[in-house]
Amino acid sequence: MEFVDYYKILGVAKNATQDEIKKAYRKLARKMHPDLNPNDKDAHKKFQQINEANEVLSDPEKRKKYDQYGKDWQHAEQFEQARQSQQRSWDGAGQTFSGDDEGAFSDFFESLFGGSAGGRRRQQTKFRGQDQQATLKLGLKDVYTTHQQTLTINGKNIRITIPAGVEDGQVIRLKGYGGPGANGGPAGDLYITFSIADDHDFKRSGNDLYNTATIDLYTAVLGGEKIIDTLSGKVKLQVAPGTQNGMKVRLKGKGFPVYKKDGEFGDLYVSFNVKIPTGLTEKQKELFTELSKTSTKN
Repeated sequence: MEFVDYYKILGVAKNATQDEIKKAYRKLARKMHPDLNPNDKDAHKKFQQINEANEVLSDPEKRKKYDQYGKDWQHAEQFEQARQSQQRSWDGAGQTFSGDDEGAFSDFFESLFGGSAGGRRRQQTKFRGQDQQATLKLGLKDVYTTHQQTLTINGKNIRITIPAGVEDGQVIRLKGYGGPGANGGPAGDLYITFSIADDHDFKRSGNDLYNTATIDLYTAVLGGEKIIDTLSGKVKLQVAPGTQNGMKVRLKGKGFPVYKKDGEFGDLYVSFNVKIPTGLTEKQKELFTELSKTSTKN
């Protein structure tokens, strides 16, 4: 089996932190996503490799096995069992296993998993199935509330609960829904990556939301009320007299739900866009002229 360097795929060093791995994965996953490269088979293959690399390196336990066993990391437990079995065998014969005995151990492992002499035993060895990847595309409003959704994976309908507050690029694991095991071994896991599309009205940053409300000049100058949309419904917003274009107000608790923390929400930041009136009548122009003279005197 060809060795695949997961660190090289993500473009990170072998001592990279989990945060560095997460950032590298998200950047590459967006760049190589099949939707952005529909006719590029190379990009599709790279996207699969990126997901596979992230699956291993983002899990401390899997990463440890990968660092120790390389391409055979998924058989780490069998390695250890074989090593311990051979150790007991040698110890029982008055021998001690050392680095010089590595070749003997390799022969033993080969007979257990790949050599002709171990064919009968190999058939009895149970292997865990391969983990698999899937992408679920959703809109921002879809993940504002917890809901259930049915997916078809490997010909099976799977009903999953999608918690409110999941982020773009976030991955969840469905245990036992991956590839089938061999020789009666357990199935692998299914990793679902959420792809959340940008929203036309709201921009999300963490648990906070940002949007823009357009008000007329008179409301900006004199103050008043403005009905705005939030993801939980319409609210009445008080506009202070003298509101400037681009000024922001914060609506506490009207942002995005915090992942797996019921009742906790971020904030909504509303930027005002002051609309300058056009098509004024002569009378209106006169009034503005008079107003400007008064303002100059003041």
